[in-house]
Amino acid sequence: MTDRPRIADYMTRDLVTLSPDDEITQAMHTLLSARISGAPVLDAAGELVGVLSKKDCLRAALHASYHRDWGGAVAHYMTREVETMEARTDIVTAAQRFVDSAFRRFPVVSDGRLVGQISRADVLRALAEQWSGTRR
Repeated sequence: MTDRPRIADYMTRDLVTLSPDDEITQAMHTLLSARISGAPVLDAAGELVGVLSKKDCLRAALHASYHRDWGGAVAHYMTREVETMEARTDIVTAAQRFVDSAFRRFPVVSDGRLVGQISRADVLRALAEQWSGTRR
C-alpha cells in the first residue's frame, strides 16, 4: 500500500454531463460556455456511454460545412470507446497514463460508476503539492 495521493483526492466531482440525445449544437455551446474541453455522455440510467470533446465538435462542424447539413444528436459524434481511470489509482500512475496517451482528461469511475473527471492539470497540481510538501 502506498501513501501517494489518489485520483479521488484531486478529481473534479461536479461535472458537466451530456446525454446521447442532446443536440450537437447545444452540446457545443455547453462546452464553450463552461470553458471545458469535453464532457462525459451518460445514458438515461446514468451509465457512461461516451465522451464528447471539442475535437468531436470540430468534426461535426467540418461535416456540416462540407455537407451543408448542421445538427444531429451527440450520439452521432461522441467517442464511444472511453478510457477511464479508477478513483483509487495513485497520482504517479495517473501521470504515467497521461504521458502515454494523447488524452487531456479521463472520466473517473468507482465500482463501474462515473464519480468524477481527472485532467492533466489536476495531476500536475497533485504532483507539485507532493513535491513541495503541501497537500490539500
